[in-house]
Amino acid sequence: MITEHQQVAPGARTIEEADAIAQAIQLYIDGMARGDQAKLAEAFHPEARMYGAIGAQRFDVPITEFAKIVGESPADVAGTFRARITAIVQTDDVACATVVEEGFWGTLSFVDFLTLCRIEDRWRIVSKTFAHTGGEPPAPH
Repeated sequence: MITEHQQVAPGARTIEEADAIAQAIQLYIDGMARGDQAKLAEAFHPEARMYGAIGAQRFDVPITEFAKIVGESPADVAGTFRARITAIVQTDDVACATVVEEGFWGTLSFVDFLTLCRIEDRWRIVSKTFAHTGGEPPAPH
């Protein structure tokens, strides 16, 4: 799962461990794309939070609010959503990852910065901070 742009930092133990981190992130990507609340619950620590904005609208919320949003409106509404892990850096029980997203709700693009921790021998995302890098959200229904 590790690409040429990903790295295992000096404190990392194995490539297998980096793959386990990438698998947790892939759960997030798949859950967001399909609105799959079970995958999101598996990817995120229950007390995780999200921070970021789309234009002037802030989304500084518990991750459960994010899960509700994508549960009602999955990211991949038109088969256009793509996401790629572009970086993973790990030291001991902490990791940071960057994910680039395109085609969220059709036109939105983001860069996500995820912080993960190994808790009880399992990698989980404990925070998501995102930058809106392009596109406009769909009009409210």
